[in-house]
Amino acid sequence: MASRTGISRRAVVSGGVGLAAAAGIARFNIVRAQSGPLKVGVILPRSGVQAFIGQSCQRGADIAPEVLKELGFKVQVALMNADTETNVDVARSRAERLINEGAHVIVGAFDSGQTLGIAQVTEQKGVPFVVNIAAAPQVTEQGYKTVFRIFPTSGDLIRNGLAGFKDVFAATGKTPKTAVFLHINDTFGQANKAAIDKLFPGADMPFKIVETIAYDPAARDLSVEIAKAKATGAELAMVVTRLNDAILMIREMIKQRWEPMGIMSPGSPGMYEEQFFATLGKYSEYPISVVPWYNPKTELSRIVEAAFKRKFPNDRLVGHALNVGFTFEAILVAADAAQRAGSTRPEALIEALRKTNIEKRMMIGGPIVFDEKGQNKNVQSAVLQNRDGGPKVVLPKEAAETAPVFPMPPWSQRG
Repeated sequence: MASRTGISRRAVVSGGVGLAAAAGIARFNIVRAQSGPLKVGVILPRSGVQAFIGQSCQRGADIAPEVLKELGFKVQVALMNADTETNVDVARSRAERLINEGAHVIVGAFDSGQTLGIAQVTEQKGVPFVVNIAAAPQVTEQGYKTVFRIFPTSGDLIRNGLAGFKDVFAATGKTPKTAVFLHINDTFGQANKAAIDKLFPGADMPFKIVETIAYDPAARDLSVEIAKAKATGAELAMVVTRLNDAILMIREMIKQRWEPMGIMSPGSPGMYEEQFFATLGKYSEYPISVVPWYNPKTELSRIVEAAFKRKFPNDRLVGHALNVGFTFEAILVAADAAQRAGSTRPEALIEALRKTNIEKRMMIGGPIVFDEKGQNKNVQSAVLQNRDGGPKVVLPKEAAETAPVFPMPPWSQRG
């Protein structure tokens, strides 16, 4: 029986069966080599407020050519990198520039607002756009013919996230009765709020939301928001964050001595990122995030991890796993389409992308298959908890690295 987080025992076990030898990767539908390289325009927020996460995603792109070669792909991938500077207008202009410079396919852009800006350009130019990470429903709900997203929508994230919350409560025997919802007010945060507003009433959650507090993800001070949240007396902090604001939030909670039973995210980045641990140390421990994640037991994950260690010997994959995994898989999807099409012509790539069926994956979930809107529906979530300086899978049990701890220990008792 599947866990409510969406990971079945069969999915976890079958993911570890392993890839065939590089020469026999038939599941990637290798047909024939191309005459020239596939030029992939990788657009990410490598500077500005989202710089760390953009740079984290870039690592997944940087290792992709080597990994694809090891997997037996004949198509050569040439990266054309661009920085959005965490700005929608810049993202749009960089996409246009990359296409004018010869990019055959665009990959990006982590942020939903920037992704939507890029989608307008790729649709106008007729160039395929493979979205690595971005959850706003609009990305695949506006009738674009060139957009293919491997990441889940906000609705799917929140649905899995709320189910994961209940799994934590059941596993620990402790349940909060009230929650305050703190969220960023950008495109991603608003999409998640809309999903919660829609799904929460029918989710049969054991707690009620007593207050909703929005804030700017670029804020440098969250003292007012945390004071307001603390004043509600809520037992749970339910949060939708980015990285920088997540760090500010924890620091302000400590400063104001606010100690809810837990800090839990139903599907946002920030609290499992490498910089979160590096900045907060012992205070980074115990937040819970229910997010799409990678399966370290699969052969593809082992290949990616080995390539990551060679390229970034002073870093660790687990601190970048979601960003690296989905960015690598986005380039894998583009390369697979080009290999099957035997062409880099936009119309040939788009037709091949519509027929994508990639079974051997790094990320947990079923095959990458796009529906008529260009949305991959086979993405699942795991329950992560920050433990011992890194994110650990705590549920479902068949994939767990350790057991969940809830409520979290007081700030004063951190070792």
